[in-house]
Formats: sequence, structure tokens, C-alpha cells
Amino acid sequence: MKFVNEEGTEQPQTLPPVQENIKNLGQTNLPNFESNIHCLTIIGQIEGHMILPPQNKTTKYEHIIPQLVAIEENPSIKGVLVLLNTVGGDVEAGLAIAEMIASLSKPTVSIVLGGGHSIGVPLAVSANYSYIVPSATMTIHPIRMTGLVVGVPQTFDYFNKMQDRIVEFIVRNSKIKRETFMSLMLKTGELANDIGTILVGKEAVDYGLIDEIGGIKEALKKLHKLIEEREKKGDN
Repeated sequence: MKFVNEEGTEQPQTLPPVQENIKNLGQTNLPNFESNIHCLTIIGQIEGHMILPPQNKTTKYEHIIPQLVAIEENPSIKGVLVLLNTVGGDVEAGLAIAEMIASLSKPTVSIVLGGGHSIGVPLAVSANYSYIVPSATMTIHPIRMTGLVVGVPQTFDYFNKMQDRIVEFIVRNSKIKRETFMSLMLKTGELANDIGTILVGKEAVDYGLIDEIGGIKEALKKLHKLIEEREKKGDN
């Protein structure tokens, strides 16, 4: 929005703070509270080496990775809360984010909200402790590739190696056994015209993929507890 001043030149009109909040966020005011917890949101589709169409809701890994470096370096941030609602996306980008979350020295807690599908599974288990809300779902399936694929044995071997990287990470960072995860991943009849398994809420906990059923209250309580334990050990 612009207006013309007394000199006859156009200048942008700035809205009062309350109106800016209504315009951008749909609310009149924001909570004014300094927290020592950083909230990291991973929503939509994980965008990696290829730029997705503008109408897609995406999480760009080149945006997330610098945030994680800043979190590790910032002494005022004591813990990280990871909110997940993703359909999956670029395998290597998602795995890169998951590895960085897992390697943070600060306590991390994740919550699966809505969905943590495909490469969202490693992201969910990368935290020190993971939660899933009762209505959320997680889809476990083998790696898929779209577009031109060179039909040679080496391509099949590459897919197998990439799949092994993902499975190894999930097994290492959760309580699920490799044999159980493989059986869920290769199960037929669960997904239409495909193989894989959809786990809803408590099922993910029962299989050992997620630690506990819970939402924001439980996740923050657990994260504060992990922060206190870390501070008692003297790890700053």
C-alpha cells in the first residue's frame, strides 16, 4: 500500500503493529516470552536438489541446515522441539537433516502431527525422544524413484544401498528391530497397488518406532526434563 506525501512523491504506508499481525498472522498480538527452546518446524514436502512447484508447501533443507548450526552454536538455546507434519520428499535431503538433528549436543524432542511419512520417519526418530499424537500417521515404504531411470544392475544396487542407509538410521535411533521394520516396509496389501505399511498413532509406539503417545504438553515437559538432566551433568 502506498500514499502520496505533501511533496507529491509516493511512499509505502506502514501499518500499525496490531494490523500487521492481523494481516500476516491472523491474530492481534503475539506472546512476548523469551524461551530457551527453539521450535523447528518440518512441514509439507522436503525440498532437496530439485525445486518443487510454487503451489507446494515445502521445507527447504538449505534453510533447515543453517538453523541447526546456529542452534548448536547459540548458548542461549538449551533444547530443540521438532514439529513434524510431512509427506516425505527428497531422500538425501531428509536424511541429511535427520543426521544433523541426531548429532546435536543439545536435547531434542520430536512430535509427529498429522503425518510423518516416508523420509519423515527418519526425521521423527532422529530426536532424543519422540512423540506422536493419536490421530497422526506414518507411512513406511521402500524407496521410490520418478522420472528417467537407467535400467541397469548398478541402478538397482544403488537403490539397495540408499535403502540400507535409511533402514540403518531408523534402527539405530529407535527401538524397532530391523526385521520388524523390513517386514512393515515390504508388506503387501496394506497400500493400494503398492507395498508398505501405514501406522496410526499408538501402532507406531507399539512397534517401537516412536517412544510415546503425546502432544505439545508432554513434549515440552520431557524436553525441560532432558535440559535439567544435561545441566546437572555440567554439559553446557
